[in-house]
Amino acid sequence: MPRLFTGLRLPDDVTSDLTDLECPLPGASWIEEDNLHLTLRFAGDIDNRLAREFIEELARIDFDVFELAIEGVHVVGGNDPKILYAGFGPSPALAALARAHERAARSAGIPPERRPFKPHVTLARLRNVSIPDLTKFLQAHALYRSRPFVIEAFALFSSKPRIGGGPYVIEEAFPLRGARPMFAGLDDEND
Repeated sequence: MPRLFTGLRLPDDVTSDLTDLECPLPGASWIEEDNLHLTLRFAGDIDNRLAREFIEELARIDFDVFELAIEGVHVVGGNDPKILYAGFGPSPALAALARAHERAARSAGIPPERRPFKPHVTLARLRNVSIPDLTKFLQAHALYRSRPFVIEAFALFSSKPRIGGGPYVIEEAFPLRGARPMFAGLDDEND
């Protein structure tokens, strides 16, 4: 079974805006637009039986649609930055959905997540990036805000087992309560 995780696809115009932030930044490996997402719960390389149980638990999640917006661009790694990401402001609905995914994973038999949930969209992986260039980029985009957008579904994604960055495939989509029939274009992914 491929490496699995749950997450949210973002609207096309939001991912396009995030991709527009891309600029020449030595040491940055930018994530392709089609692979921008928000991870809710990483499951890892699990066998088919465990994957089926996880899918069954995810299908039991009953959650209303809700609104999100991206707020700001940040880095992880301190003096040795590793990840450039777009963050989110406080969202009780998003935090509750992440907790529901953690419960689903544990109920399926997946070990507990050790790291706290920090919602973000990875924009680039960084290696030996110029700190002055990165600082200029962060200053230029510190006030970045996306338009508010509605989350109508979450998905189970798969990726090839290699070091991050995709390509990611939607294995199964789960609409939220109140979602439109054709929520966020996810049905197109499986045609």
